[in-house]
Amino acid sequence: MTSDEQTMQAPQDFETLRASILARRPDLPKRLAQAAHYALGNPDEIAFGTAASVAQAAAVQPSTLVRFAQAFGYQGFSELQEVFRARLRDRVLSYDERLSRMRKHGIAASRSSLILDGFIEATERSVADFRAHADPDALERAVDLLARADTIYLIGLRRSFPITSYMSYAMGKLGVRNVLVDAVAGMAAEQASFMSAKDAVLAISFAPYASETVALTTSAKARGARIATITDSVFSPIASPADVLVEVGEADFEGFRSMAATMAIAMTLCVAVAARRGER
Repeated sequence: MTSDEQTMQAPQDFETLRASILARRPDLPKRLAQAAHYALGNPDEIAFGTAASVAQAAAVQPSTLVRFAQAFGYQGFSELQEVFRARLRDRVLSYDERLSRMRKHGIAASRSSLILDGFIEATERSVADFRAHADPDALERAVDLLARADTIYLIGLRRSFPITSYMSYAMGKLGVRNVLVDAVAGMAAEQASFMSAKDAVLAISFAPYASETVALTTSAKARGARIATITDSVFSPIASPADVLVEVGEADFEGFRSMAATMAIAMTLCVAVAARRGER
């Protein structure tokens, strides 16, 4: 690392980093410019990848990523990654901000069909992306884990509640014993208090993760229950307690995220679990 790089103030947010990269890109050495090009074109991959996987995808050496990070004032690649991860956390907009974006783009003043087209496009992108990146083995292991349970506890509050409530309805119709943890009257902890090592939990949460879902999932792990999670990242707080993780990212339209791929996974699990239990 040069003395200039040591004294450089590392950008603390993605937009500042992006502006710095764009400003300095003409003067960067060839390999660092190559890393810069990949980073700006694939920010999600930088956030979630390892140094080895990112280097392979960018066709550079892992040491190049370290030098790239240091060129912008960071100690190493992992410190640079935190800026890209913060970008994903900060990307979640309030509902007022989402409506403001729609007005800014002239959507709110247009026909409702334009809004419908936007949501349909987001739905199509969500499903297509999950189909392209789905892990069939993870889905199969989730089915097996849930099918072996005496009782399946369904935990998913706030944005994820429509998914777990549907699953409780569907599993009930299919004869699969389940408990929907709905937190009515603040009784979520009591609803989940009867689970044991013979039971399984399906936990669902997406950024900005519901704190009660995280707490209930952690408590279930301590009780010995086996856990399957549906979430948007391996860095999700409900990923680490999971025995099986099904990762899904939903596309958004003006900040409003689709639920299409998640619902497809939920329907798959309901039917597949019922079928597996029937085989036994």
